[in-house]
Amino acid sequence: MPRILALLALVAGLASAGPARAQSAAVIVTSFGPASAADIVARLLAAEFQPLLGRPFAVKNVTGAAGTIAVNEVVRARPDGETLLFTPIGPIAIQPSFLRNAGYKASDLAPICMVNRAPLIMMTPQGSGLRTVADVVKRAKQAAAPMPYASTGMGTTPHLSMVTFARAASLKMDHIVYRGPSDVMVAFQQGAVEIFNDHPSSVRANNLHPIAVLNPERVPDFPDLPTMREQGFDVNFAIWHGLFAPAATPPAVIARYEAACETAVRSEAMRVGHERITTPIVFQNARDFGATVAADARTMASVIEEGGLRQAE
Repeated sequence: MPRILALLALVAGLASAGPARAQSAAVIVTSFGPASAADIVARLLAAEFQPLLGRPFAVKNVTGAAGTIAVNEVVRARPDGETLLFTPIGPIAIQPSFLRNAGYKASDLAPICMVNRAPLIMMTPQGSGLRTVADVVKRAKQAAAPMPYASTGMGTTPHLSMVTFARAASLKMDHIVYRGPSDVMVAFQQGAVEIFNDHPSSVRANNLHPIAVLNPERVPDFPDLPTMREQGFDVNFAIWHGLFAPAATPPAVIARYEAACETAVRSEAMRVGHERITTPIVFQNARDFGATVAADARTMASVIEEGGLRQAE
């Protein structure tokens, strides 16, 4: 009970800002485009925040450069709680190590909360003829040229996971970058690529065939889908989505948003929304999420360093 009362008090504190403040919209910047998982969940979160905090929230899609344009915009925003970032793991835990100059580091942002986490899934169009990892390996080795695969940006989890897989399977593959999942789907329809490691939501939303889950164990939403490990390759990658503010944002503001986030993820709308995108809600508070971000950044830095993947600029 004391914990619940404290959360309600924090939410009420943020909602009690003056009239002038209540008339302006706080902005949640997303690092990927419309219909992406980041965009969908950011809009769910904004809808929950509005009545909780007594003010409007707007979602702004800032795409490109594997999410770093969006992060740079928020890092440089005033640290007053008016501009937030909702993003997957890549722009935070990967890009600062992958790029020579991303323009920021993970510590330039203050973690507020993790909202969800899901393993990547290797997927392909229904008509590709690829049904297992063995099929992918066979086709790649028989191809006259390196087999193309899609990602949503250099250094993203779709990219690094496929590089890790190709290295483990001793395959030569050609990396093709698209601005977002919707562009990858167009490329699938055109036959430009046949393989994409991405968020589970893309499978059912686009009637794709799942080949493997990049997780140590099978997942409830795809109980019959073998893991990558079961198919011979120990490749594990996951995507989380979380909310951030500029690093210098006052602790009281962070705490109020953290409380609102914890309340929001318990809502029926968030539950239904996450079921529709095949993603489990996984809440972490600011402290725990900060530890996750730091640990994932260290892990990804090691993957990039060991693979010689750091981008030259």
